[in-house]
Amino acid sequence: MNTTEIFLIAMLIIYSVPYLIWRLGRTDYYAPLVVVQIIAGILLGPGILGAMYPQYYQFVFNPQVIQSLNGIAWWAVMLFVMIAGIELDLKQAWANRRESGITAGFALGVPMVFGCVAALGMLYFDGWVGAAARPWQFVLGIGMACAVTALPILILLMEKLEILRTPLGQRILRYASLDDIAIWGVLAIILLDWTRVGRQVTFLFVFGGATVAFRYLMVRIAERDRWYASLIWLAACSFAADWAGLHFMVGAFLAGAVMDADWFSQQQMDLLRHHVLMVIMPVFFLSTGLRTNWNVGGVMVFAAAVVLLAASVSGKLVGIHLAGKILKWGKGEASIIGWLLQTKALIMIIFVNILLDKNVITSETFTALLLMAVLSTMLTVPMAAPKLKRLG
Repeated sequence: MNTTEIFLIAMLIIYSVPYLIWRLGRTDYYAPLVVVQIIAGILLGPGILGAMYPQYYQFVFNPQVIQSLNGIAWWAVMLFVMIAGIELDLKQAWANRRESGITAGFALGVPMVFGCVAALGMLYFDGWVGAAARPWQFVLGIGMACAVTALPILILLMEKLEILRTPLGQRILRYASLDDIAIWGVLAIILLDWTRVGRQVTFLFVFGGATVAFRYLMVRIAERDRWYASLIWLAACSFAADWAGLHFMVGAFLAGAVMDADWFSQQQMDLLRHHVLMVIMPVFFLSTGLRTNWNVGGVMVFAAAVVLLAASVSGKLVGIHLAGKILKWGKGEASIIGWLLQTKALIMIIFVNILLDKNVITSETFTALLLMAVLSTMLTVPMAAPKLKRLG
């Protein structure tokens, strides 16, 4: 077979296997299709199915096919991260800055501290720290991975729970929006490269000036042109950030963060997010699964995932309950908010993909964090739904 035919076999596997598991297994309550796609990516990767059937793996996922899939995956995740940046509602966060600041601070800070403690323990074992990482970069990266909340997936889950447009749902979006900004800020600190600091400073200055010109242009053109202009802006910002050493996904987030959501139809933005998730993001999930590794031993990887899951879940719940006591929330609210903010899939996976690209973590650490993200996200709806029902 030629490369095109093998590529199409890979695409057939990528789209059919997760969908059949999700639909026939009726997993939607515990594992939405997005989560099943991530799990399928892990199963189809070299650590599991590739180890069981190496000839299959070498045939279907040969270097030429993987290169083609990576190109689709890069563009998919750039689009998705840009949409996440556009959907940040900073105006509402500023209008409710005391409540939002306290809650977002505890929701991010406490699990980050818990995660950093877990990472300090991992420093004493071989196989977890990336070749290019300093200890503080590794510890801070793991800590932030434990604190992440995936805003786009949180929106999907709250739509399913029918609370997205309620006052509670809008509050949760404000908290998650502030945390999203902090995530990318911390990532920029971790990726700060003193050998390329001149490029990075240049990027920030040029980006600031270009943003002023871009915003001036966007408010003066029709909406149909804004969609196309945003794609040009996305490619330019992503290239510039990667050239500066900050990674193209940092540029993609910044490209979206400086755009206003009210420049676009909310209905069309929701459709775009839905179509990106359905049409091209499954390729990103598969390419993520292909990067998993179990060389330190499957038991050790699962043990690390459990430790990180405990740090993440307990840290988020403790932080939210502390915020609830300070702000005098009603009974049961803190628990609901704490569990909904456990949603980690996608944004955390994007975050740790960057850490892996920059050799801050190893592929074994990446695998443990990926398992933690999947388990944390799978807990969200089963834990939050009964509490919402009791709260009425």
